[in-house]
Parts: sequence; structure tokens; C-alpha cells
Amino acid sequence: MRKNNLKRERRNKIRRRVRAVIRGTADKPRLSIFKSNKHVYLQLINDLDNVTITSVSTKSADLQKELKDKAATESAKVLGKAIAEVAKDKGISTVVYDRSGYKYHGIVKAAADGAREGGLDF
Repeated sequence: MRKNNLKRERRNKIRRRVRAVIRGTADKPRLSIFKSNKHVYLQLINDLDNVTITSVSTKSADLQKELKDKAATESAKVLGKAIAEVAKDKGISTVVYDRSGYKYHGIVKAAADGAREGGLDF
């Protein structure tokens, strides 16, 4: 239990430090990732207005057919492509990637790669 608390504290410390520097705007929102034990969530956030522009997750009803029987990293890549499509529809082409204190590998990297393949620049 102590080890899990240390990991959580470490991630929160990194997250606070990064969030002090990274800010999303309406033109260049922040692409934030959160991963739980079962699901992955991606959000485009405008920090100046404190508004979530759009979000997708493995729980999204319209993506359930694509995500069925896929591993977590493959699902994250599909989510990255999906949020890139939604962002393109809203006229957003560049974002700031916020990995939320997670290491840049596995699910976090797959989501970023999917967003890049979908056409987002960061």
C-alpha cells in the first residue's frame, strides 16, 4: 500500500510542476490524458476559460465497436485518432500535450502517436 501511495504522490508532484508551465488556450488547447486501471480518457482543455472543449474515452458509446477486443495501447491509439478528428472538425490543428505525470511510454505514447496520425501537431 505504501508503494502505491508513493507512486501516486510522485505523479501528482510531477503533474503540478508541469501544469504550472503548460497552459491551453482556445487556439492551442491542452491535450490531457488520464488512465485508470480499466479506462483511458483524453480531453482537450482551454485553461484560460476553464472549459473542456471535447473529450473521448474507452467508455464512449460511439467507439465501442472499434475498441472491442483490443489491448489498452491499441485502444489509446484509436482514441488519439478519434480526438484528432473531433479537433479538426472544431478547427483545432495544434495542441499542447499534457501527459499528466505518467511516463511517456505504453498507453501515453500510443495516444500521442494516434493523435499525430490523426493530424494534430504538438
